[in-house]
Amino acid sequence: MLSDQAVETLFERFEARFPDVNRIPDKVEKDPFRSLVSVMLSAQSRDEMTAKARDQLFAEAGTPQAILGLPEDRLAQLIKPCGLYNMKAKSLHKMCRALLEEHGGRVPADRKTLTSLPGVGRKSADILLRFTFGKPVVAVDTHVHRVCNRLGLAHGKTEAQTAAQLEPRVPKRFGFGAHIWLLEHGKRLCKSRTPQCAACFLEDVCEKNPAPPKGKKSR
Repeated sequence: MLSDQAVETLFERFEARFPDVNRIPDKVEKDPFRSLVSVMLSAQSRDEMTAKARDQLFAEAGTPQAILGLPEDRLAQLIKPCGLYNMKAKSLHKMCRALLEEHGGRVPADRKTLTSLPGVGRKSADILLRFTFGKPVVAVDTHVHRVCNRLGLAHGKTEAQTAAQLEPRVPKRFGFGAHIWLLEHGKRLCKSRTPQCAACFLEDVCEKNPAPPKGKKSR
């Protein structure tokens, strides 16, 4: 993996390019419960389909009590646009029940308690912590997982392994920017099939640069 000095250099360059990102974020959603439901609906779903499912659901039921009051088949119909709707309906009912019975209906603001809720994994918990509760957490999705392993920030076979390795490696002063930087880097330059290594401002510190050395042609 990259040395501590190389990690510092990497994040310093990210901050220099996107200085406005590394700040304490405003809360995206004032209602943590609606944020949690939205994150659960977003699994394996496009943003526009998640939004449609979310809006249909919240138009009819926007609290744990209201969602529990919906028959499971009705709940599944409301969230159908986001896919996997039968499974997600079951998970939502279980999560709402646990939230009411164990937490008085309030969404917890720590990873351990969040991941104890049915249907809430580490990635979902970290997204909620970062974007709803404004904590310096890096949520590891497909893009972040790929970028971290290519750069040498982590050597994880799974997103969960990458997340566990990454957390202690991100300097605290870069905590609020790291997620967005890594995510956007994966979308813009460090793409899955066609990484733009020649144009990358991290090329000299990347541990696993898949591009051939300059001046040579790949076979």
